[in-house]
Amino acid sequence: MTADTARAPASELFLAELRAVIGDRLSTAAAVRDHHASGEDYLPPAAPDAVCFVHSTEEVCAIVKICAAHGVPVIPYGTGTSLEGHVIAVHGGVSIDLSQMDAVLQVNSEDIDCRVQAGVTRKQLNEYLRDTGLFFPIDPGADASLGGMAATRASGTNAVRYGTMRENVLGLTVVLADGRVIRTGGRARKSAAGYDLTRLFVGSEGTLGVITEIQLRLYGIPEAISSAVCQYPTLGDAINTVILTIQSGIPVARIELLDDLQMGACIAYSKLEGYQAKPTLWFEFHGTEASVREQAEQVGAISDEFGGGNFQWTDRTEERNKLWQARHDAYFAALALAPGKTGITTDACVPISRLAECVLDTQRDIEESGLLAPIVGHAGDGNFHLVILVDRDDADEMKQAKALIERLNLRAIAMGGTCTGEHGIGIGKVDFLIAEHGEAVSVMRSIKTALDPANIMNPGKMLRV
Repeated sequence: MTADTARAPASELFLAELRAVIGDRLSTAAAVRDHHASGEDYLPPAAPDAVCFVHSTEEVCAIVKICAAHGVPVIPYGTGTSLEGHVIAVHGGVSIDLSQMDAVLQVNSEDIDCRVQAGVTRKQLNEYLRDTGLFFPIDPGADASLGGMAATRASGTNAVRYGTMRENVLGLTVVLADGRVIRTGGRARKSAAGYDLTRLFVGSEGTLGVITEIQLRLYGIPEAISSAVCQYPTLGDAINTVILTIQSGIPVARIELLDDLQMGACIAYSKLEGYQAKPTLWFEFHGTEASVREQAEQVGAISDEFGGGNFQWTDRTEERNKLWQARHDAYFAALALAPGKTGITTDACVPISRLAECVLDTQRDIEESGLLAPIVGHAGDGNFHLVILVDRDDADEMKQAKALIERLNLRAIAMGGTCTGEHGIGIGKVDFLIAEHGEAVSVMRSIKTALDPANIMNPGKMLRV
């Protein structure tokens, strides 16, 4: 099929072939299909014709072969937390729900790695690892599936120290568009053997194949963890603190930025006491007792240069968890600022030296637009987000919001950055991928058509074919 192929209803023969593979784990119920019609995005939903709840790579392989034979689209589905329309069935087809593929297959404590099925979530994995002294640090906020996190090249609050999914996926099991099953990478920490297919599929957003298993790098739980909050006179002061901290090589684990609007929302929503609605940085330090103390002292000295207030510290696990839960609830806190409105979440990422310029220009742009859009970001790696609060039934407001997103994306690209640091392209940012990569997109398209000539793998996402 092609990207503009008209949608045809699933035939009884096709559905019977699917039932022969997974039995009553095939659903065509309207409620189930509607649940799989969108993620946490603002784009128009579109339901698949059927949903397959799979338990193994072999089942995925059989389903993909049937879809390929009938020319039916395949849409991989994890937990439905994507933000750019990745799971929307724009041409109908079959949603392959991997959430029941939730087994931790292997933990290699000596080599500090593990292998999991794609439906395992990050919280589930860390709960499983709790007694091993190991943890998996990639933390996008939502309790996303690890398969979905690999497919969208997710990152999150810990990326400044531990990297993104790109750095932490050692290998994959992938079902290709013709039903072939391949294993990429391995458990060795480096390899010079052949093309790096693992990196090709990490971030491919389901357009090249269905990820069913992931080999992951793990880390030892730090001896000491300490969190701190510091507030600043201006947003520029907070960002300059971040820039100098990173440029000084201090191995901080997390630096989260909240503008005054977002901080006020978090105070009200999460009942945070002792804080003001001012530009704020949330820090976390990992290491030994001595190294954590040294990192904190160094950051404190930098913060003082930019008018930072007193650090409010917490070493207790319960207090740290409450603090970071409040950060992860920032989206819901933002929604509470405008009851009845919904949030459009978008992100951009720039070189750390351009972060202050990009964020401050964006803040001015928001003010001029008349929209309400708190800013929050993983400032340590130059990535920040807007939650644009809109009435989706107000055409003018939606037009303004989309124009604001366009200006943000082009501003970030012009500064040597990217239109998305972690949300991905999906449907929402297809045009900006071209603006960012130019002729390289034609090479991406060649890879797509080579691996998926019939364009059945998540069609309509990332690339126009």
